[in-house]
Amino acid sequence: MSSTSIDDLLAFEEEAAPTGPQARPSRWGPVLRSLAWAAALVAVLLVGLRAVGLQVSLPVLIAGVLAVLAVRRVTALLAPPPPPPGGGRVGTGEEDGSYNWGARDALRSAINRWEWPLDWSSSRPERFTGTVLPRLGELADERMRLKHGVTRESDPARARVLLGERLWTFLETPPRRTPSPRDLAVIVAELEQI
Repeated sequence: MSSTSIDDLLAFEEEAAPTGPQARPSRWGPVLRSLAWAAALVAVLLVGLRAVGLQVSLPVLIAGVLAVLAVRRVTALLAPPPPPPGGGRVGTGEEDGSYNWGARDALRSAINRWEWPLDWSSSRPERFTGTVLPRLGELADERMRLKHGVTRESDPARARVLLGERLWTFLETPPRRTPSPRDLAVIVAELEQI
């Protein structure tokens, strides 16, 4: 058996803060490391190519390896930062009730899925007809399917009655101009009543 007590296992000792000035990292370190990698790759490629009987000019091989390493370095520098780790939200006490519009969450994503196409279609009606109108039609079909077991395709006559003449006409005949926000609000309210 071990002679470690539970107090020893649960003890916590803080690490001492580093004293003295921190050594400043050298600018030559990454350069020398890259050159060492390049030399190693050139040597391996040279031996490998000679082993299979291929002759390649040494300057061309060095230039190729340096180009590949340079591209790798540039793409690593330009890569987007990793996404924040997922996980539960940590409560910090009582919230002030305001919405954090800068945060990434499902509500903002859902709003953007509708906001962007609506914004795009404000100046070009064909974008509304090609992007937003099919989504509204899918939404109407899904609501009717869930509540009444029909879609516009499966039973057009019953779907027309359920949707109402105004909503049916809106979904079946593309409008010539993009509807105003007030008209869209009325359409969405009618969709919600299905």
